[in-house]
Amino acid sequence: MAAFRGNAPWLWALAALTLLRLAAAWWLPPAPDEAYYWVWGRALSLSYYDHPPMVALWTALGSALAGDTALGLRLLGPLGVAAASLLLADAGERLFPGRQAGPWAAALLNATLLFGAGSVLMTPDTPLLVFWCAALWALARLHASQDGRWWLAFGVLAGLALLSKYTAVLLGGGVVLWLLLERQARHWLADWRLWAGGALALLVFSPVILWNARHDWVSFAKQGGRAGATATGSSLRYLGELLGGQAGLVTPIIFLLCAAGTVAACRLWWKRGEGAGAAGLLAAITVPAALLFLWQATGSRVQGNWPAILYPSACLVAAGCLGPRWARWRRPGVALGLGLTLLVLVQAAFAPLPLPRRSDPTLARLGGWAEFAATLDAERAARGAGFIAAEEYGLASELALHLPPTTRVVAIGDRWDLFDLPAPAAGGTGLMVRSERRGGPPLWPGAVEEGGIARSRHGIEAERYRLHRVVTTVAGEGPPLVLLPARR
Repeated sequence: MAAFRGNAPWLWALAALTLLRLAAAWWLPPAPDEAYYWVWGRALSLSYYDHPPMVALWTALGSALAGDTALGLRLLGPLGVAAASLLLADAGERLFPGRQAGPWAAALLNATLLFGAGSVLMTPDTPLLVFWCAALWALARLHASQDGRWWLAFGVLAGLALLSKYTAVLLGGGVVLWLLLERQARHWLADWRLWAGGALALLVFSPVILWNARHDWVSFAKQGGRAGATATGSSLRYLGELLGGQAGLVTPIIFLLCAAGTVAACRLWWKRGEGAGAAGLLAAITVPAALLFLWQATGSRVQGNWPAILYPSACLVAAGCLGPRWARWRRPGVALGLGLTLLVLVQAAFAPLPLPRRSDPTLARLGGWAEFAATLDAERAARGAGFIAAEEYGLASELALHLPPTTRVVAIGDRWDLFDLPAPAAGGTGLMVRSERRGGPPLWPGAVEEGGIARSRHGIEAERYRLHRVVTTVAGEGPPLVLLPARR
């Protein structure tokens, strides 16, 4: 690839970073959402209530290769991100030849917490960003070569991105906007390969459509209902949270470079300067999606990971469209980003700073799960209960992943009715664990409270839970009950 001629140090740095991420993936305990996706991988389906199925496929393949371990369910994340970095670097060299834009774009993206530390965790954003970068690479090859066959590759890769997360639709929307606004690209509208690429994207995504059609469109309704949703907080508060959160997750210098690069790309596209076509393509992909998130923040909170899709193209324009005055901030930005990423991973793995839950999100999400599961299993045995139950999907999944295979976990709630998982036999007695942060009465009919238990890391409390004695009922007499898969 064009990006790697004379860039051996960059490749060695990427290899070392990938090894560090694999080590962190092996060491860090899975977060509740990751454990939930592990359950998906053990109950494969065409799609799921929360997201399309790609994260389940990645988790299932990783677990098949490395077992039902933290490394197993995360294995494809660091490897996929390394491949995406190579593709993004090559894309930058083809869009902005002679400017070293590709390696710098990949370096900036890898130095963000969203992409750097986030690649250690297995969430739908991980495969989404990998296929998003791959789709950008196909577009760069198309733009540089004017070979229409790259539309077919882009269609497949965009379809795989859609199979990862619904926000990938913004990639297609940006490309359509570019085709309409860029006069030198409009000739593609008469090329059958463009339309064939669109058909391939739809074909790749079709399992999700089929699953939704069979399940009353519940997933489309859930995710589509978030667009334009309103909440009780003020617009200024949500906008401040969005911008401040992105500056933190992307790291301040890289966030500023991405914003300045996007403005420079729009200006270059407008003035038709050298590289205007490439700048326009990336601006069309970045700006409308950014405006959508800003609009969403005028009415409700935008989760910090949602805008992650902006940064592959934003890093490309930051590396390819900014002049020397801005370029001098690249090295400090990468150094700061990698340093912050290392600090976050060290805190998550070893907790050298005794921070309370409110100041340490790694404690709340990752802290003390193995010890908590062992203590809870001892409580179950002492009380003569046959199983452990939970109504929070992340908690139930964590327990299924950490408890010994002989201790089965029963999950309760409507979402489990969409899984092909067996129901427990009626009349069994179990011990249900429920977070004290969860309001309202227990979902389990007839649950009787019997004390409590805490989860902690190095003596610092992460969460407190109430224990309840429960009895399984006949199917159909209460909320859905399912037996979660056991660890192999």
